[in-house]
Amino acid sequence: MQRIEIKKFQDIPNVGKKIEKDFILLGIKEPIELVGKDPYQMYRDLCSITNNRHDPCVIDVFISAVKYMEGGPPKKWWEFTNERKKKMDVN
Repeated sequence: MQRIEIKKFQDIPNVGKKIEKDFILLGIKEPIELVGKDPYQMYRDLCSITNNRHDPCVIDVFISAVKYMEGGPPKKWWEFTNERKKKMDVN
């Protein structure tokens, strides 16, 4: 169940001022817009927009935020590291 009650990015677990700014750079204006987003594409877009390769852990935070907004339980961002590494074939 989507978390339509969340109105501020920083009310999402693991999201602070820096990630909030990243979401805004990506054109995401409200937390509910994270529903259905591809965290890996968000990361690629962020790197492209900023012309900078960001730490891959940013993907973990993006995954945690998207899953939380889609109704998943709150989890620490590093709980998604293995998922990212599997998806990206990095060990």
